[in-house]
Amino acid sequence: MPSGPDGFVTNPAYGREFTKARELLLAHPGRWRVIYHYDGDGIASASSLLRMFERLGYPPYATPLQGVERERMRTLLDGTHGPVLVVDTGASWLDLYPAHHHPVIVLDHHQYVGSPTPPNLPDHVAFVNPVDWGVDGMREMCAATLSWLFSVFVDPVNWDNAPWGLSGAIADRQHVGGFSGLNSTLVDEAVRRSLVTRHTGLALFGPTIGEAVTRSIDPYVKGLSGRPDAVRTFLERLGIDPKHATGSLDAAGERTVHQALLAKLVQQGVRAEFCETLKRERYQLPSLGVDAEELSNWQNALGRASTPGVGVTLALGDRSAWDAGRIAEETWRSTILAGMRRVEDGGVNSLSALQWFESAETTYAGTQAGLAMNYLVDANRPLLVFSQGEGVYKVSGRGTTWLVSQGLDLALALRAAASAAGGEGGGHKVASGATIPMGGRETFLGEANRIVGEQLHRTEAPA
Repeated sequence: MPSGPDGFVTNPAYGREFTKARELLLAHPGRWRVIYHYDGDGIASASSLLRMFERLGYPPYATPLQGVERERMRTLLDGTHGPVLVVDTGASWLDLYPAHHHPVIVLDHHQYVGSPTPPNLPDHVAFVNPVDWGVDGMREMCAATLSWLFSVFVDPVNWDNAPWGLSGAIADRQHVGGFSGLNSTLVDEAVRRSLVTRHTGLALFGPTIGEAVTRSIDPYVKGLSGRPDAVRTFLERLGIDPKHATGSLDAAGERTVHQALLAKLVQQGVRAEFCETLKRERYQLPSLGVDAEELSNWQNALGRASTPGVGVTLALGDRSAWDAGRIAEETWRSTILAGMRRVEDGGVNSLSALQWFESAETTYAGTQAGLAMNYLVDANRPLLVFSQGEGVYKVSGRGTTWLVSQGLDLALALRAAASAAGGEGGGHKVASGATIPMGGRETFLGEANRIVGEQLHRTEAPA
């Protein structure tokens, strides 16, 4: 395997897209605007790109974008009198960029209308999307690994953006079941370069084993997550001191905790691929002294706290951002736990092909949707979560890779259903979003339920 990125993918579109984007970037030194999605993947992507721009001597500025917002993108383009780089969003709006009078680079891993064949774009617009090279954008490459790879194409010194590539991929949950495809190639290269070390361990975070199990959201364990008294009883029955430091359990103690928690997950009907997340490959970042999953959680938390810019300054060396990240992570985790407990205790609404519930925490709804889909609700039907924005509903939809293998395409379903309700939507087959008018929910639900029902053809349990 070559150590440079040129040979990582044989599809000729891979080299063409990266080359056009790199040449456009280098031909226009100056102040670039980076527009990025406000979640963990988007923050990690912007982090790599701003580090790249700083090394080039370009003075960038960054603007987060929340949700599926065509008019917001149009306004940003109209208000930008210079080149723009759009990352982890924007593939749905390829028709807007040709009218911009300055260079535009779009780095996105989401499906778009007509994929994998992008529309003809003028010379001043470059579009880079792994879908075009036969790489699965929902499993094999996210926006953060795409941005990391692009930064390496610009200058190999940017291999050290590995922490942001990994943290973004973890935020996008592309590590579940182990990295695959181009993600795996990039991680192997980072390990070879000593930018990352890896080992297998329990996915529990907290100073003591009792706190770690109580705080666990991924996996979310019914009857234990968010319940300190129940956790204390559970561990004491296993002969484990809840105050024992999490990282200092011996092999026998770790095995005991693992087997007992695994039995709980199996009992609550969690599919095998999500049970496996309890013990998984962990990635240490020597340059930062933290686990990549911890970094991912901080970035996710800062985005959901409406301070994604702090997540980006963390990558640029702002030490105060580390403290802000830790504080935000506590709020993020406790808010998610509260939402998950509501679902555990109160259940969800059921349609023939869909499930749905409402969340009062708009910026946390997508995370709640993904975790509830994996650990709490019927695995045979995708889940939608509605939260209120300014005069609109924000919708987060989640399925599983098993449902996708059965025909599910949430990107198509939510795009069509949102259009029928006077809104817009898009994303991946397994995870998608939409923005619809407040009065359009019944129309949206009816259309989404019809389309998903046609896609899946059946409702029996998986084998």
